[in-house]
Amino acid sequence: MATYKKRGYKPKTKAEKVEAIEEQSATAEVFKTLDESASKTEEWVAANQKYIFIVIGLVAIVVLGYLGYNKFIAEPKQEAAMNDMYHAQTMFNEAVSGTQKEKDSLFSLALNGSEGKFGLLDIITEYKGTPASNMSNYYAGMAYLQMKDYKNAVAFLSDYSADDEATAPIAKGGIGDAFVQLNQLEDALGYYEEAANMKSNDFTTPLYLHKAGTIALELGQAEKALKHFNTIKEEYPKSTEAASVDVFIGKAEALK
Repeated sequence: MATYKKRGYKPKTKAEKVEAIEEQSATAEVFKTLDESASKTEEWVAANQKYIFIVIGLVAIVVLGYLGYNKFIAEPKQEAAMNDMYHAQTMFNEAVSGTQKEKDSLFSLALNGSEGKFGLLDIITEYKGTPASNMSNYYAGMAYLQMKDYKNAVAFLSDYSADDEATAPIAKGGIGDAFVQLNQLEDALGYYEEAANMKSNDFTTPLYLHKAGTIALELGQAEKALKHFNTIKEEYPKSTEAASVDVFIGKAEALK
């Protein structure tokens, strides 16, 4: 039986990633719930999704503009990629702003397509190697995360490649969120730290430092937690996370 190997092992296919994570999560013990003051992944998503998906929408506009200006001229079939991407993005955005009852069905439409148009999964396959395919990996991963399909969230977000200020760290952080839900806290910690270190800004950096710190506390790694919380306090004093960071600094110091 295959086992999920932590950070050093790179499964070659999505199927291998999903199978490997499933094997590990099936045998993992359920960790105790984080302190109530440390918001769970789903609570954080609910509180911040409006901002996140505004950023995503702006990035998508840039991607679509790139496709329209460059790829449409150089490669005619990108007209279909643009149309399908727009349709899938519309379904995704409706899911984000819809009621809880609507979300899963709308995310499913975004993933699988509707009205004769490709969904995100089709775009990933049919337009492989294009910006539309790459961005669809991001949308698909975030959709699966919202649908609580954490194995697929990891698989698709792992296939997303970017170096921008927003989606690049959010994708890494999304993998961390999925690993939290799979009770693989060591893996989650590594991805949160990676997300925090990718870019330096007042939103994603303190956000993922805080997540990394709370997971480090849960794992009994007080020194590491204290380092992350102090970085928030000293370097990002105006961030949302800084408002309550002294509480977490106290907890970390108490565990030393």
